[in-house]
Amino acid sequence: MKGIYRFAGHAVEINSLYPQVHTLCGDYRTEARPERTLTVTPGDIAEERRRSEEEGRGESHDAYLETLAVYRKIAESLIEENILLFHGSAVAADGTCYLFAAKSGTGKSTHARLWRELLGERAVMVNDDKPLLEVAAGGVTVWGTPWDGKHHLSRNMAVPLGAVCLLERGEENAIEPVSAREAWPLLWRQTYRPAEGEKLRRTLALTDRLAHSVPLYRLRCRPEIEAARMAYETMKKGKRP
Repeated sequence: MKGIYRFAGHAVEINSLYPQVHTLCGDYRTEARPERTLTVTPGDIAEERRRSEEEGRGESHDAYLETLAVYRKIAESLIEENILLFHGSAVAADGTCYLFAAKSGTGKSTHARLWRELLGERAVMVNDDKPLLEVAAGGVTVWGTPWDGKHHLSRNMAVPLGAVCLLERGEENAIEPVSAREAWPLLWRQTYRPAEGEKLRRTLALTDRLAHSVPLYRLRCRPEIEAARMAYETMKKGKRP
């Protein structure tokens, strides 16, 4: 089974064993000539099953595992285009994207939902789990993808990145600018890291460029709308430490 889709501005032909990935990517279909072709093999699915079991994610059917294998191939292919796969929640407000990074279970999706409650139609969910980040000399662009988490919140859109927020739970609401050096370890953990040496080195360089391209903040907060208000009012000013 095959189809052509546009991810982060690049047309990709996907050859799959199962139809699920084509259903997932339906909103990204294009008639453009593909720049690259990705083919999934039974071995790719077996590798995803090994990773899933190793990470304790439980048993999954082959069609679902194939969607993970496809995105892994897309991410590794687009590294050469200065595009990173990042684990975080990306919400756009008034045409600027704000990216929330945190350890799993911290509340990224909850905080992004509070932004939407606070700002109404002014806030749009770009991607709630695994956006693509195009890290260019002139700035960073956040692209929506169909790999968008359990709530399936995403748009097929591209928005300039205004700031990255490192989210933590706290007893009180407080936000402060942080340096690239302080933010770098978490940014690196949340970035997809290919195993192949040259791609890994390129990922390292792009993550470093990301850390120095936009203002970075640390937000310690409770899951309440006042925390969203504080974060939005602070980050839209774009202050650096």
